[in-house]
Amino acid sequence: MSEQRSDWLQITEVTAVFDGFKALDIAYFGVDKGELRVVIGPNGAGKTTMCDVISGKTRPTSGHVHIGDREVTGWRDTAIAALGVGRKFQTPSVFDSLSVYENMELALPGRRSVWSNLWRSESPAERDRIHALLGRVHLIEHRDLPAKDLSHGQRQWLEISMLMVSGAKLLLVDEPAAGLTDNETALTADLLLELKGEHTLIVIEHDMEFVRRLGGKVTCLCEGRVLAEGTLDHVSADERVRTAYLGRSGTRNA
Repeated sequence: MSEQRSDWLQITEVTAVFDGFKALDIAYFGVDKGELRVVIGPNGAGKTTMCDVISGKTRPTSGHVHIGDREVTGWRDTAIAALGVGRKFQTPSVFDSLSVYENMELALPGRRSVWSNLWRSESPAERDRIHALLGRVHLIEHRDLPAKDLSHGQRQWLEISMLMVSGAKLLLVDEPAAGLTDNETALTADLLLELKGEHTLIVIEHDMEFVRRLGGKVTCLCEGRVLAEGTLDHVSADERVRTAYLGRSGTRNA
């Protein structure tokens, strides 16, 4: 890299090759601390693979990944999670048989093992933190409800809250608007906007109206490479993006 970069998250000259297929080939991708960055692109563009590399699920074939002042290239996913990187997949991974509050308890730092949950109760400060977060995502009145009884949108909010209570500094959020009602979509956008600054967020999304609600900088990936970056209007006006991603409709990919 010929110039110094000051981004908090940096991916430099990263490739990921699987059975001879180059799924990722990123010269540079950077995100400021506290920024909310949206990543768009057609299916197979490398969006999930990039998040896999950041979170340690996939080891890059070459290149470097820095988070803050640490190079985390090749670190195990558990070590990167301990550094403060949280992942939310498209389908919420909450524990259906547990209540909303119990899911939040389980997400507290150091509470992922069965034994730690058997022998430790949450502190008053942790209890207050859980209540504050549940209030923020409109789930405080449902704290005793089994997670299986929540709507899809409420499950999304619960999982995001679980990442927050875990102490995650970087949130990797995969298609948070998928399957939501209009009201849930608006509330989810508001929640993510509230989180930026306090957290750094990378949001993978296909819904262009949702992307517009979030505002800010957009990165478009195509065939594993960064195709364009800028505001949604700037990226949407790029003919390469319209051809590779937005298609004739100019609204969303297939």
